[in-house]
Amino acid sequence: MAVENFLKSTTPVAGRAVASRRSFAIYTKLQREIVLGMLAPRSTLLELELANRFEVSQGTVREALLLLQEEGLVHRQAHRGTTVADCRAEDAEELIRLRHDIECRGVRRAIVRNGAALADALRGHLEAMQAAADADDEYLLSVHDRAFHSDLFAQADLPPVQPVLARALVHAHRYKILHPDQSRDLKETANRHLAIMAALEAEDADKAADALSHHITTIVDFGPSILEDRT
Repeated sequence: MAVENFLKSTTPVAGRAVASRRSFAIYTKLQREIVLGMLAPRSTLLELELANRFEVSQGTVREALLLLQEEGLVHRQAHRGTTVADCRAEDAEELIRLRHDIECRGVRRAIVRNGAALADALRGHLEAMQAAADADDEYLLSVHDRAFHSDLFAQADLPPVQPVLARALVHAHRYKILHPDQSRDLKETANRHLAIMAALEAEDADKAADALSHHITTIVDFGPSILEDRT
């Protein structure tokens, strides 16, 4: 799946028209720069500067920024402009907890509805992750990693929850990339999905939920167990 196709399939656009092709292309480029830290947390984005950079109108840039705002990657305030969202541990931790609940319940429903066909549908994403790892392309690996989890959850047929998961996915990956102490070998990152695939192939809902639980709670290191209650 192409980067643009995956991003377009998981970008929430409820309540307004789908962004134009040109604004969507700008959105994908800016998302990459934000996730990789090329646009630093808390930095300011000026519509006029972006319009000049991409040789488009400010209205086209504004559409792209609205898509990023829906993902929580930028904050837009009237008369104060647009800033890149911070990348804090407390935000990442809460989103990972939320993601854990969404995915671990969703996979059980997905297996009931689709059985072993789930693994066949996701194999392409796994192969794309491994290829991105071989090419040392961390962002492309992130794109296909998110596609793997998004497409798996889509089979649970809970569309109102899908945009929530999409936001949790992109922020977890951004946090891991921007904090070098949380990083791991790219090949290892890709192959961490093998246990999930094995459980899906066996149509074992308990095993799949356990594999996802371990996978999600070890994306980054927040201590002995991210699932422990904290006060």
